[in-house]
Order: sequence, then structure tokens, then C-alpha cells
Amino acid sequence: MRVVRMLGILVALGSLTLVSGAGAGTLDDVKKRGFIQCGVSQGNPGFSNPDARGNWTGLDVDLCRAVAAAVLGDANKVKYTPLSAKERFTALQSGEIDVLSRTTTWTLVRDTALGLNFAGVNYYDGQGFLVPKKLNVKSAKQLNGASVCVAIGTTTELNLADYFRANNMNYKPVVFEKADEVLAAYDTGRCDVYTTDRSSVAAQRTKLKDPEAHVVLPEIISKEPLGPVVRHGDDQWFDVVKWTLYAMLEAEEYGVNSENVDKLKAGAKDPVVRRLLGLEGDMGKSLGVGNEWAYHIVKQVGNYGESYERHVGPKTPLKLARGANALWKDGGLQYAMPIR
Repeated sequence: MRVVRMLGILVALGSLTLVSGAGAGTLDDVKKRGFIQCGVSQGNPGFSNPDARGNWTGLDVDLCRAVAAAVLGDANKVKYTPLSAKERFTALQSGEIDVLSRTTTWTLVRDTALGLNFAGVNYYDGQGFLVPKKLNVKSAKQLNGASVCVAIGTTTELNLADYFRANNMNYKPVVFEKADEVLAAYDTGRCDVYTTDRSSVAAQRTKLKDPEAHVVLPEIISKEPLGPVVRHGDDQWFDVVKWTLYAMLEAEEYGVNSENVDKLKAGAKDPVVRRLLGLEGDMGKSLGVGNEWAYHIVKQVGNYGESYERHVGPKTPLKLARGANALWKDGGLQYAMPIR
């Protein structure tokens, strides 16, 4: 823990320009250990959230479960480490976790200066604002002089400063390290505005004492491509995590889901589906896993669409339409690289 704290100090001071991983060969380490260490949030409904029994669910959790299915053949072989925004990168850099799957925004600095690699985007998002209806605020442009609750050490904090500066407005930041602390401060009236990614706004709003007393403002003030993160310099593990996400997307595009995957595996004719399910080609061998890696993902976790609808879709409390997260052929941005 002393090493993790020291790394955190270096990051905070801006003196950590490159951190090598805790050692290359994460894939071999995971196989020997028999489970994946996955860094998640401290509780974000729809993305990574524990129930009363400590069982984790969510879109980000499913990504970790899918990696476990691909590598170990069992989606349940995951141990979850709840991390604050401030802790998340040092936990990955130090080797405390194997993959960070925690609504983390892909930025240039994070992708270069922190010794990390983003393995893709599993949710395209943007930052928004939540305000009490009683304030009668209709636009973020009306927030001059407002106090704003925000999590420290996040792109949310930086975007907030940029937005108010660009619009020649003033604000008072009310900062906390933990997401629940930020939300609690807003819910008790310690600030006028709550801001974070719009997906998290929807998720956290469900925790408020009276969710219907609050409204999401129409402005989206940033691009927030959220996705899984691994250590730089461990290309094999990077490939496994990246292609796990692509397999979930490819499965949805070609109509392969958890209910029909066994039937397709028994007699698929489409060459793409056959490669995906390990019926031809050595796709798994190229990744350092078994050729049925993608079959295990779809069978045990489902395709991307199944995961989305289960955790954040219109029939969930978050009620998030696919929007930018629809497949490319449906007008969205989600696009799998070819598995061939």
C-alpha cells in the first residue's frame, strides 16, 4: 500500500510521466492465479454496483466477466476492487488490479503520460448537469455563480472549469473524493448543481431522496468515451481485453446471443460466426487463449446489446436509449474490428 500511496502522490504532483506495469505477462499471471482482479467504482448503478450480498453487476462488470470467460472459461472468476476516482490509476499502475473497468474517460494524457492503454470504448458519454426543479433553471447558461458538487481527480472537474471559463461565468466548486459523498452533498443542499457523465447522472439520480424533484439540463458539455484500461507495455493482455469487447460487439452485429449460441455453434454456416465461435481458424491461439474464447463470452455474459439492455437500457431504472452506443449499422458509434 505504501507503493500505491507514493504513486498517488507522484500523480497528484504531476511528476509521474510514465509508469511501467507491475510486470509484463498479465495473461500468464491471471491463468496461474485463476481469477481476474477487476477495478470498479464504489457503486454506480448500471455500470458497477454491488447488491446487499456483495454481488457486482453492471455494464463495466460484464466486461470483466467477459474477460474471465475468454481467459479462464468461467465468467465468475473475478474479484472486484472498489476504487475512487483518485485511487483508480495508481491501483492499475502498481499491479493491484489487472484491468480497470470503471466509467473512465479516454484522454490523451491518460493514454500517454500515465503508462496506461485504453482497450476500447464500451460506452460513449458526455458530461451533464442535474439541478433541483425548484431552482427553475432551464439551461446550464443560467448557472453563473452556482455552487457545483463534483468529484475530485476527474475529467468532470476539468470540463467544469473549461465550460464556465469559456462562457465567462463563475462558480464555486464543492469537491469530494467519493461519488457517494458528492451525491450526498447535493442531496442535502450543500450545492446547487450536481455534475458528472450523463449516464452517471441518470444512475446517481435514482439514489436521491426524491429523484423526481430534480431535472437534467439539456446541455452536454464534453465528449466522454468510457472504456476498460490496462497497463502500457503488456501487449498480449491489452489484446485480450480489447478483443473481448470486440467479440461482444461482433456477436450482436451477427445476431449471436446467449440464447442461440449453442444452436449456432452446432451448425453455423456464416464464416464470420464460425470464426467467432471457434469453429474455424485459430483466433484464440493468436490471443493466447482457447479457440472457444468468444463462445464462452456470449454463452455466459451475452453480446454487447444484451449487456446494455440488462443494465442501462430503456427497461432499466436508468432508461438510457442506445443513441451513440447503437451499432454502426444502426446509426451509432459502436464498431467491432473484424475477427478474422
